[in-house]
Amino acid sequence: MMIERHVYWRGEISAAHRLELDYESKCNRLHGHNYMVEVWAYGDLDKNGMIIDFSVIKEIVFRYDHRDLNDILDQPTAENMAGDILRNLIEKGLGKARVRVWEDKDSYAEVEWNHEDR
Repeated sequence: MMIERHVYWRGEISAAHRLELDYESKCNRLHGHNYMVEVWAYGDLDKNGMIIDFSVIKEIVFRYDHRDLNDILDQPTAENMAGDILRNLIEKGLGKARVRVWEDKDSYAEVEWNHEDR
């Protein structure tokens, strides 16, 4: 019998950004969001009985909190933020992970990675 284990974490961060778009948009001007970030981490238990320590997830996500995202990402869209968070989680050895970044209550970007899909 195959058991798939996962942990879930959700947290809120506040950050500013401006996008460089090839069309006129209010997003071309500096503005901010209260982002909701959700993380699903899948994998085997380590020697401590964890898939990943929640403090590691928080460390990865909260590096964006109260920051100008343009200092971190070339084009700080929700899609790119989710991808960057996912890349940092993968470096921690997860077998599978999903990240969802809510820009507001109605809009999110999501990325997923599964090492078996490579």
